[in-house]
Amino acid sequence: MKFKGSVDIDQPQQLVAELFADPKNLKEYQEGFVKKVLVSGTKGKDGAVSKMYYKNGKHEMELTETITTNNLPDTFEAFYHHKHMDNTMKCSFIALSENQTRYETEVEYTRINWVLPRLFAILFPGMYKKPAQRWMNNFKIYAEKQ
Repeated sequence: MKFKGSVDIDQPQQLVAELFADPKNLKEYQEGFVKKVLVSGTKGKDGAVSKMYYKNGKHEMELTETITTNNLPDTFEAFYHHKHMDNTMKCSFIALSENQTRYETEVEYTRINWVLPRLFAILFPGMYKKPAQRWMNNFKIYAEKQ
């Protein structure tokens, strides 16, 4: 399953990319984000592996992020692994003007090995698309306050 999203942010490309790149900001726009811990490599560089922790009510989730390509302020690509699914994410930051940036994302789920999420992905793909777009919209709000 693959989907795309975008949002225009009233801030310069460089600032938007810096805000995106700083893991301390994740809690500002990703509901449930707890922490990100570097496991190997150099923080923010190609090949860096980090554990990302989320908590939503009683449910806890751990993801492993591997940065595949970091060409910020223009693009960022990563692979995310969870025990039940894997996905890739490509983010682009396009300067529309001196003070406006389009944040585009393309997410592809490459593995879903749990029956219920796989069924939901087929029947209700919006369950995966809506949270991704909500985080982008939250990021826009956060970035525009800076």
